[in-house]
Amino acid sequence: MARVKIGVIGAGSVAWSTKLVHDLLHTPELYGSSVYLMDINDERLRLIKAFADSYAQEVGASYEFVATKDRREAIRDADFVINTAMYGGHQYYERMRAISEKHGYYRGVNSTEWNMVSDYHTIWGYYQWKLALDIARDVEELAPDAWLIQIANPVFELTTLLSRETRLKVVGLCHGHLGYKEIAQAIGLDPAKVEFEAIGFNHVIWLTKFRYEGEDAYPLIDRWIEERAERYWEEWRRTQSNPFDIQMSPAAVGMYRSYGLFPVGDTVRGGTWKYHWNLETKQRWYGPTGGPDSEIGWSIYLAHGEAWLEEISEAVQSRRPLSPLFPKGRTDESVVPLMHSIADDAPAVYQVNVLNMGAIDGLPNNVAVEIPAEVGGSGVRRPQGLRLPGRILRLVLWPRMMRAEMAIEAFLEGGRQPLIDWLMLDPRTRSERQAEAVWEEILRMPENEEMARHYR
Repeated sequence: MARVKIGVIGAGSVAWSTKLVHDLLHTPELYGSSVYLMDINDERLRLIKAFADSYAQEVGASYEFVATKDRREAIRDADFVINTAMYGGHQYYERMRAISEKHGYYRGVNSTEWNMVSDYHTIWGYYQWKLALDIARDVEELAPDAWLIQIANPVFELTTLLSRETRLKVVGLCHGHLGYKEIAQAIGLDPAKVEFEAIGFNHVIWLTKFRYEGEDAYPLIDRWIEERAERYWEEWRRTQSNPFDIQMSPAAVGMYRSYGLFPVGDTVRGGTWKYHWNLETKQRWYGPTGGPDSEIGWSIYLAHGEAWLEEISEAVQSRRPLSPLFPKGRTDESVVPLMHSIADDAPAVYQVNVLNMGAIDGLPNNVAVEIPAEVGGSGVRRPQGLRLPGRILRLVLWPRMMRAEMAIEAFLEGGRQPLIDWLMLDPRTRSERQAEAVWEEILRMPENEEMARHYR
């Protein structure tokens, strides 16, 4: 039973940190470990510390939870550093989105092909990227043997960047692959009996294996589409209230028909402008909410986050039992089990984002791919020679990788031209002057003074 030090950077993200604490408290193999909860927001930090202490006492779990605003204290001599921090909070990015839309860029200049997720900040994420790299530099100095677990978006770009620019053991984690369970349930299968494989880039993964009780289950998806999809969508359109309920949406089936494999999880939120041109388009493909990344769906998501914060705060202050707010046992998140596998050298297979290094054929070795891989005390053991159809490589992954490389180059080299080049590839851009004007206004925001100097 390993005792480790875990540094959580951005622990004030209550939606994420409460699940992390819950999973730790239900992992006795890590009892006795110290968990440093770091955030710059005093109120959020006090809340998550009080939550962790109260919940640990309630379930009889043994951890030392330490609240700190000092990032270096949280990182020093850590075995694991979890970066879940989002610079500036949601409202900072919403202000840039509003400016973008004023200049004709629906849902923001950051939205682009296969990257429509509202909090996946690439080209306008200068501070988010700088924060992630600063954290990594601190880990290199203060805990060079630690594992850096990248949770905060953009996982694809940041895992690639940090793996290239540092000597650290970097792994990105996401839960989008769990969409395979929704696929199974929709077509009437028990997810526990499903064997699946989903590979690609973070938020752009495809179902390359789908077996049920040893048999290929793709024909069952095809039968569902042919016989049941229309009735399912008719009911779904009448009752949809959760904007994330899109795994079996017309968009998912449309992508399957276009590219030959079923999209999994957050992949369905992406696609080309065919699915995202305006709210009406989104509603046709994603239901009445327009999906999680429309102006309607994203507002629901933000409101839900505030409601969860209030519920946790009220429960802690009133000293109500916390267990009823969570599932029995661990959630499906992989962060805590992965740390256990490494710390206790108990290898298991996880969905991870790591540099390719031959895992997926047809992609460079120095780009982060999302794959199932065995992880244990000796590190990540990648499978080799995984394959995707040429159509997905050519039309989806290579163009998506080009966008990632453009964003990485812009961040590392600075200058205004990479920002203009980004928008000159955007079908919403009618002239170079339009692209220049939107960036001029975004970079004039008072909170973007440093960003403006970088991109002058």
